[in-house]
Amino acid sequence: MLDDFKLGVKRGIPICLGYLSVSFTFGLLAVNGGFPVWIAVLISLTNLTGAGQFAAMNLMIQGTTYAEIALTTFFINLRYTLMSISLSQKLDSKIPTKHRLLIGYGITDEIFGVASLESGTVTFPYMMGLILISLAGWLGGTILGALICSAMPEALSSAMGIAIYGMFIAIVIPPLKKSRPVLYVVLCSIGLNLILYYVSVFHVISTGFRVIITSLVASGIGAYLFPAKEVNEND
Repeated sequence: MLDDFKLGVKRGIPICLGYLSVSFTFGLLAVNGGFPVWIAVLISLTNLTGAGQFAAMNLMIQGTTYAEIALTTFFINLRYTLMSISLSQKLDSKIPTKHRLLIGYGITDEIFGVASLESGTVTFPYMMGLILISLAGWLGGTILGALICSAMPEALSSAMGIAIYGMFIAIVIPPLKKSRPVLYVVLCSIGLNLILYYVSVFHVISTGFRVIITSLVASGIGAYLFPAKEVNEND
C-alpha cells in the first residue's frame, strides 16, 4: 500500500509543479479583489478546480447572487462527473464508498488524465498520493500568491489584476490555432456576450446569468454543428 502511495506521489509531482503557477495567480487576484488570505486558501482547499474558482471569484467580487455563482460553477465543473464515472471503472472494487468520495473530491483534468493512463486497477493509496501532492501544489501556490499580494503596495497589487486576462488568453489561444470548432465556439461566445452586454433589453440579466446563458448556448451550438466524430476528423 505504501508503494502505491509513493507511486501516486511520484506521478503527481509534475501536476504539483504546474498547479503552483496557476494557483499563485488565483491567490494574488483573490486578495487583490478584496478577499482575506485565509478565505483565498479556504476556497482552494474546498474546490480544487481552476476554471470554477476563477469564475466564482470574479462573480463574488462583482457581488452576484449565490444562485448565479452556484449555477456557473455547476456547469463549468459538470465535466468532473463524467470523469469520475469513467475513472470508477478503473478503481479497485474493494474501495468503500467513503474512500470513493474522497477520490471524487480530488478529481481534476490532470489527475484524471494521469490515473486513467495507469495499467490495471487503481488503488486508494495511489489516488491519495496523486491527489495530495497535487493539492499541496494548489494550496502552496494560493498561499504564496495571496501573501505576496497582501505585502505589495496597493497600486502594484491593483495593476496585477490584468494577469487573469493574460492567463485566459494563454489557455484559449493554443486550442484556437489547432481546432476550427473551438474557434467557432469561442467566436459564438464573444458574439453572445456582446449582444447581452450592449443590447439594452438584456440589461436586466445579471453578469452571472450572462455567463451561464452564453456557456449553454455556445456549447449547444458547437455540439450541434460539430459532433464528436466531425471534430476528430477535422483535428
